[in-house]
Parts: sequence; C-alpha cells; structure tokens
Amino acid sequence: MRARGANATDIIILVVAADDGVMNQTVESIQHAKNARVPVIVAVNKCDKPQAEPERVARELLEHGVVGEEHGGDVQVIPVSALKGDNLMLLAEATVALAEVLELKADPGGLVEGVVIESRTDRGKGAVASVIVQQGTLRRGCVLVAGRSWAKVRFLFDEQDKALEEAGPSRAVQVVGWKDLPSAGEELLEVESEQRAREVVEWRSYEEEQAQLKEEHKVIQERQQEHQERYQEQRQSTAHLSWRQRKAALYRANRQQAAMRPSEKTEKNQHCLPLIVKGDVDGSVEAILSLLETYDGHDQCQMELVHFGVGEVSEKDVNLAETFSGSIYGFNVSASKSILRLAEKKGVQIHLHNIIYKLIDGLKEELSSTLPALLSHNVLGEAAVLAVFQVSVGKKKVLVAGCRVRSGLLDRRMRFRLLRDQETLWEGSLTALKHHKDDVQKVGTGVECGLSLDTALEFSPGDVIVCYEEVSQPQVIAWDPGF
Repeated sequence: MRARGANATDIIILVVAADDGVMNQTVESIQHAKNARVPVIVAVNKCDKPQAEPERVARELLEHGVVGEEHGGDVQVIPVSALKGDNLMLLAEATVALAEVLELKADPGGLVEGVVIESRTDRGKGAVASVIVQQGTLRRGCVLVAGRSWAKVRFLFDEQDKALEEAGPSRAVQVVGWKDLPSAGEELLEVESEQRAREVVEWRSYEEEQAQLKEEHKVIQERQQEHQERYQEQRQSTAHLSWRQRKAALYRANRQQAAMRPSEKTEKNQHCLPLIVKGDVDGSVEAILSLLETYDGHDQCQMELVHFGVGEVSEKDVNLAETFSGSIYGFNVSASKSILRLAEKKGVQIHLHNIIYKLIDGLKEELSSTLPALLSHNVLGEAAVLAVFQVSVGKKKVLVAGCRVRSGLLDRRMRFRLLRDQETLWEGSLTALKHHKDDVQKVGTGVECGLSLDTALEFSPGDVIVCYEEVSQPQVIAWDPGF
C-alpha cells in the first residue's frame, strides 16, 4: 500500500512522530519514496508533547539518507502538531513552494488519465472507486477502463460525499458506475466508447488467462519431468531382475504410493484452517492477503484461503465456510443479525475486527487451537529397587519390588517409569503400593515400600522407579507477520 501511494503521487509528506522517532514503517516508506524517485517533505508530528524530540528525529533521518535543510540537505523538515494545528499552514506553504519549484503541471484537456487509490462496494451506490485524476478532466458520462474493469461514469463525489459535475487534474474523487470492482493501484484511462472499453477488458482478460495457462503448463512439465526421473530410477533399480520380477516390483511400489496418498491427505486436512476474508475496501483485503502470505506453514497446521472479497459478510460466505468447515474473518465490515443467526445455526465462526493487528492475533489463536496439546513430564520422585519378591494373589504369582525412595515422593495416582541402565523398559501405572503391610497412597523420601506394576515385568536390583505427572500445554503458532 505504501509503494502504491509513493508511485501515485508527486510529493510525499512523510509523517514521523516526535516522541517515537523513526520506526520500521518510516524506514519502509523512505525506501518506497527513493524507489519511486518522488521528493519528500518531513512533517514531525506530536511536537506539543513534553517528550517530543524533533532534533533526534532529524538525526535519525540522516541515517537513512533523508538530509534536512538544517543539515545542509534539500528536504524540508517541519515540526507540526495535528492536535493543536501548529504549523499546518507552514506545511501547506512548503508543499506549494516545492510544487512550484518542480513545475508540477497537468493538462486539463484530452483524455483522462489517473490511478485507482481504493475501491469498495456501497449498498446504495454499488461498486465505487476512489481515483486521482492526473491528466484531463473527468466528467459524468466518461467511459473509463482500469485493469479488467470498466465504467461509464454515472456520478462523481468529492471527499465530503458532495456530488460533482467534473474533476480536473490532482483532484481525488469517488467514481460510481463500475461494472466490476477495480483493484487498487490500477491505471485509469479514458476510452472513446463503451464498445472500446469492452474490447480492452476482453483483451486484458485473454492475456491474463494465457499467462496463467503458461504458468500451469510449466508446472505440469515439471511434474512430468519428476515422474519420468522417478520411473527411470525404478527401472535402473530393477534392471537385474527378470521382466516378471520387475513388473511385480513396480506393481508393489505403485500400490504403496496409492496407499500412502489417502493417509497423507487425511493428515493434511486434519489440522488445516480454511479461511474466508472480507474487507471494507480492496486495499484492506490486499494488505491482509499480503500478511497471510508471510505465514510459512506449520508442521501440523496449514492455512487455506477459500475465498476473499470486498463488502459485508453475506449468506454465500457463510455457506462456503460451512462447506469447507472454515472461519470468516472480516476487517472493517459488519454482519447483519440474520447472517449472524445463520452462522450460529450452521456452526460457522465469524470474527469481525477493525484493527489489523487484532485480526492477525485472533487468527494466530485459532491456528494454535487446531494443534494438539504438548505433553511434558514433571518428575515427582525416584526410588531404587533393592530386592524382588514373589507373592501370591489368589491363584496368580505377582512380582513385587522392594524399594527405597531416594528423592521426592511416589504417588500411586501418577504415572511411573522403570529405568535400567538409563534405558526406559516400561511406562504405566501401579497396581499396588504398600508400606509394610498397609496400602498407602503416597510414600516420601527415605521410606521403604513395595510396589507392583500393571504388567508382568521382571525387576532387577538397581533398577530405578520414576514417578511423574503428565502436564498438558497448548501449542502456540510461531508466526511473525513483520508489522
């Protein structure tokens, strides 16, 4: 989004907080400005706060190649306060002065050129795109093309939602009349007729389909090459066999691969979170999808994007989520009461957020909840086997270990492990724990006792009995979107 803004404008006003200084987002914006070769004016905001340090901000900007005029550079650094309105007129005058020095001009005549800043779906207006006019004069009735979308302009609105008849260069307006929702960042061009607009859109769609087909063909060729190499390896490994033996070996290998596929598919789908993403505008959806791409997967949990779009959560979204057993995440959108009731009836979770950080945090929590809990062992005590006895319990002969607790305690309700030469021979539960002739629940350090296991296993003097409890801890997805 920052890169798109840098390429769409003629002058960048870089806002830096005087108390926070240069942050990662500021560094990213500086890099986008350099890549777009657009001049910068720095507005150091929040200068009214007691902890504000505009001088420190200027020094930090030097480290990233932004040299202010007070340090001998050509970048204007202006301290402002958006809260109190301090120096805002000075910032406007600096912007106008820089525009005059750069001789920024545009031709109001000719065909319209511009860029789509944002797009959204409005209940009353339909598909709406916010655009900046860069050349020409945009009027009602103009036919526009942006990417694979086109429009015959029905209405124009300014930033205060007031109707306009026309908009000249540098003017930002909302355009109503799109057949399809254009993507943010698309180049806006005026064409002479609706027929011409349809031809342009059809040609662009055809080119995109051809590019996609080429990409799919490339993937198919790579897969075929892999299969061919695997087949050659199988033939070489069975070259010394007779043709009947070779045929049987290949048959067994194919059967093994076919048997593995369903289990792999089941394991993959067992911990997979299907997602449906809805946003208020196209740019928001783009930003969320970019963050989702930073999720590089987990050994036990995958994330699958089923559908994304602009607008409120609809019945179609709920039905899709039910079909794929997924969840719906909405950013700056709402869901009607009827949709919420439908989702509750179908068992679909709808998560609505207006802060992107909270949306990602909620997604991390849901991904983590799909993972099985981690089991850890907390050792409670150890006992050494001193002697082995055989006692009669009814008609059965039961081996009993005579032990002394070396540390901690033995609790009959917990789990136990038998060690011999540091090697685990058994894990399970006790069938009996006695002190002298009494059945006891716990035995402490230094106390002698007798115990028997839930399986027939011979003890040896010197064996170690370890008492432990199993602690369940939820797993947490390690995902850093890089905000």
